[in-house]
Amino acid sequence: MDEPLQPLSQRPASPPSPPPDTPVDAGSQALAEALRSSFVIVKFVMAILVVVFLASGFFTVGPQQQAIILRFGRPTQQGGKALLGPGLQWSLPYPIDESVIVSISGLQQVRSTIGWYLTSPMEESLPTEMKIPFGTPLNPLVDGYLLTADTNIVHVRATLTYRISDPVRYVFSFANASNTVQQVLDTTLISTAARFKVDDILTRDVISFKETLRRLATEVLRQQDLGVTVEDCVVERSRAPRQLQDDFDAVVNAEVKRTKLIQEVHGYENQILYKAAADASSRTNLAEADRARFVKEIAGRAHQFEELLPKYNDNSSLFVQQRLTETLGRVMTNVQDKIFVTESTDGSQKELRLMLNREPLKPKTSETKP
Repeated sequence: MDEPLQPLSQRPASPPSPPPDTPVDAGSQALAEALRSSFVIVKFVMAILVVVFLASGFFTVGPQQQAIILRFGRPTQQGGKALLGPGLQWSLPYPIDESVIVSISGLQQVRSTIGWYLTSPMEESLPTEMKIPFGTPLNPLVDGYLLTADTNIVHVRATLTYRISDPVRYVFSFANASNTVQQVLDTTLISTAARFKVDDILTRDVISFKETLRRLATEVLRQQDLGVTVEDCVVERSRAPRQLQDDFDAVVNAEVKRTKLIQEVHGYENQILYKAAADASSRTNLAEADRARFVKEIAGRAHQFEELLPKYNDNSSLFVQQRLTETLGRVMTNVQDKIFVTESTDGSQKELRLMLNREPLKPKTSETKP
């Protein structure tokens, strides 16, 4: 039985017929193969570049160093955690991350030449700087100098040695902490020179000038709180203006001669005083010995008199006669002839007269005539 006819709008659409095959030439096929190979190579190169890019973030921190990783200018961590120790470390490559390596135990140095005149490399290599002509003036545009307390000019060159004790503060406190340390050294050098006279800086009080510079630099750096510790601050050289070097040398020579003469005078003074002191000590010791001897002798005589006093009190005439006899015996021990004049019975004194002739005259001898 025939099916009833449906309207065209209700009939199902017939599937489209495939397009007719068009022939592909050899050139197009080769180009497609080349493009597919290029894409593979590009992907491989991009993978290598990504690996190289990430590997560029590795860096090494030395045994005396610490590192801080900055991500877009800020540390990735806060406080002590931001510090990375020695060894191999990694961070995202620049410009995402940036690693700042800081020496924690190594010594850093800044040198101040603000008070030094302009010198050429040849002059710096010489043991002593070449003198410029006497008439050449000081050029403030290129020559550095310092003003002293007595309104003189002096040239000074100093070096400050410091150690980084707080790397985080050293890196983030100032844009460039090393330049800040340099400015502190320059400022304190100017301030210190203004407190001393030129002769004190050059000859008389050199040690005090150096100690004052070190103390002021340490105090200012501590107030700035840069995270550094001053190890040493030395004055490399100090000298008078080269234009007046001869005059300053004459003053120094005069000072040396004056000091030498004063030392010689003090030496002569000490010699005289030592000799006088030795003479006085000798005389004092001699007088002390004589005093002790006299005191001992007098004490012995006093003791002797104290022993003889009771005998004298018992019989004074007998005591006197005994002492007289003893005395005469000692006096006349070696006398050959002894004459005793006794007293008379009535107590009257006897008179003894001796006829003593002068030396007899010698007879004159007859003179013989020629």
